Amino acid sequence: MYEVATETDFSSGHYLRNYKGKCENPHGHNYKIRLTLAGEELDAAGLLLDFKLLKQALNPIIERLDHKMLNDVEPFNTLNPSAENIAKYFYDQISKQLAVATISRVRVKSCTIWETDVCSATYSE
Repeated sequence: MYEVATETDFSSGHYLRNYKGKCENPHGHNYKIRLTLAGEELDAAGLLLDFKLLKQALNPIIERLDHKMLNDVEPFNTLNPSAENIAKYFYDQISKQLAVATISRVRVKSCTIWETDVCSATYSE
């Protein structure tokens, strides 16, 4: 099994619904995301997936969330914008793109979101 990963970041505000404590109030994070891909076969160039293509898939998602109040952006206007839900959102969005672009040769193994340097959430299937 081959794996590749990339990391990027974005800044957004959010607040947690159905939560009692400081995080029920609007606040911001400098999020870091790590996306790990996996697959059993390399392409003709000997790559699982060109990092450039992975970044091109990530960029529109990042742009949609960067410097926004997540609670105002779909699906987080109804889904609580917790780190766990944000990780799953990225996982699902990139998974859809990879299934088409690589004919399911490459899959998302995991997505980790850091809200701070020491607090993160990971989603995988």
